Amino acid sequence: MVSANREMAVYCFDTLVAHYNSEEAPPPAFDEGQHPLFVTWKKMVNGGEPRLRGCIGTLEARCLINGFRDYALTSALKDRRFPPIQPKELPSLECTVSILTNYEMANNYLDWEIGKHGLIIEFIDPNNNVRRSATYLPEVAAHEGWTKVEAIDSLMHKAGYNGHITESLRKSIQLTRYQSTLFTMTYSDYVSYVKAARGAAPIINGAKPTNH
Repeated sequence: MVSANREMAVYCFDTLVAHYNSEEAPPPAFDEGQHPLFVTWKKMVNGGEPRLRGCIGTLEARCLINGFRDYALTSALKDRRFPPIQPKELPSLECTVSILTNYEMANNYLDWEIGKHGLIIEFIDPNNNVRRSATYLPEVAAHEGWTKVEAIDSLMHKAGYNGHITESLRKSIQLTRYQSTLFTMTYSDYVSYVKAARGAAPIINGAKPTNH
């Protein structure tokens, strides 16, 4: 699966590079299948911790090839939290592909493990009777250093709830937990892969040429 996940990350970079060059991406080197999936872009800034630059995906099963093609671009260019990724940013990017598996209904809002489970919450907003939902991938709570309650409260705000969070409201949550397989590739790893597999480094219109 690791080699397949590597090919998925390559395909996401290929898709973004092809977009900048107004070309078709090379055909992917992984088998078709159907899974929920996410594409996450992060950017290295001054050698520090990579910062989120875009993350969008789907909790419903999609054909992997179409899914990664669509969400590689959507997460890079249309995440409303960030401006679109520019070609000049490519050398400092890393791409993480996530395939979601093992969906389970939890017994309550605490019935999950930090670092192991992703979360989907659904609840009724008591202020306006609107059903709200949101998700965090499995790595989010661990990366942020949150407790379970802190993760749940953050997720409720992400879902659009602006009111006071009570224990009874937390207990009203329907929580689905899931797991993921993920693979992270830096742009330099991508360039090395392309050189080895295709004989030349990628060239990006609007970006500095990569050294051959």
